[in-house]
Amino acid sequence: MHPKPQEKPARPYFSSGPCAKRPGYNLQALRLAPLGRSHRSSIGKTRLREAIEKTKIILGLPEDYLLGIVPASDTGAFEMAMWNLLGERTVDVIYFEAFGKTWADDITRQLKLENVNLFKGDYGFMPDLTGVSFDHDVVFTWNGTTSGVKFPGGDFIPADRKGLTLCDATSAVFAMEIPWEKIDAATFSWQKVLGGEAAHGMLILSPRAVERLENYNPPWPLPKIFRLKKNGKLMAEIFDGSTINTPSMLCCEDYLDALQWAENIGGLKGLIGRSEANLKVIEGFVSKHDWINFLAGDPEIRSNTSVCLTVKLEPDRLKQLVKLLETEEAALDIASYRDAPGGLRFWCGATVEKEDLEKAMQWLEWAYHQVKP
Repeated sequence: MHPKPQEKPARPYFSSGPCAKRPGYNLQALRLAPLGRSHRSSIGKTRLREAIEKTKIILGLPEDYLLGIVPASDTGAFEMAMWNLLGERTVDVIYFEAFGKTWADDITRQLKLENVNLFKGDYGFMPDLTGVSFDHDVVFTWNGTTSGVKFPGGDFIPADRKGLTLCDATSAVFAMEIPWEKIDAATFSWQKVLGGEAAHGMLILSPRAVERLENYNPPWPLPKIFRLKKNGKLMAEIFDGSTINTPSMLCCEDYLDALQWAENIGGLKGLIGRSEANLKVIEGFVSKHDWINFLAGDPEIRSNTSVCLTVKLEPDRLKQLVKLLETEEAALDIASYRDAPGGLRFWCGATVEKEDLEKAMQWLEWAYHQVKP
């Protein structure tokens, strides 16, 4: 007999995107947002520039790296990087989950590049990287949001690479150590690790990426929202608070609030520490139960943000479990991604409270025993 838990998580928000807001979040944090003002006004550009500069400081980006706010969330930012930078060299694509496969498909079917090598890993596994050549351009996700797999570090990238590295880092930044000196183009979005609001992408460029941009013209037409240069030169204003399309000043204020919270808890070190502590909660739970396991069996490559789990239940009973936890408001939005193997997915980024995860695990055990045969 498994008694029903008495305490519920204060914030049962475990969605992998959009992710939970920071602890203590209140809409009053947005009261100073310059609503009704142009994003090109002095105050508008100041707030956008502040978001860029605070991000660079917290992430520890090299001084000569650029960071800009671009349209259409991480998807738009990464498409922008691919459409501007790829085509000069052979491309090696590393993928082990749904979004990495999307980039591979876009490279082969939309950009229609012919010299492409694919390195595929099944869900829960890292592909064999021995054949990857960094004389080529290399495209990859740092963390597989839909598979619970991450790169354990940057040792696989040589410092003397000849090609560019393009990294979708949207569920990794602010939660994992990323060796920026080995990354030439990286992207993320506000609604992931810091729990910001949607629709805005962030694009990081190294000096090597800027050099490629200014010396290479792709053979395909670029839509306006993808264009990063004018008259053969990088549009530097994008990386100083100007934007290609109209940003939401309300969303910008929300992101600034999240960045301030990140600073208050110790910056990147504090953020990573909270995320890793959250993962340990689930690792402790899994170690005590034989009916649940990690999709990523190897702890070295196990994500500390998008934690994917397998459960020994038939698909219909698994759906009942997810629905039961939702009905009880004990754990919301925890079903695995639609293209991933059936299971559960708990977001464990820094905005999630360890205590809420501990309570959610109690409810998970109760729910499992309610639906199992």
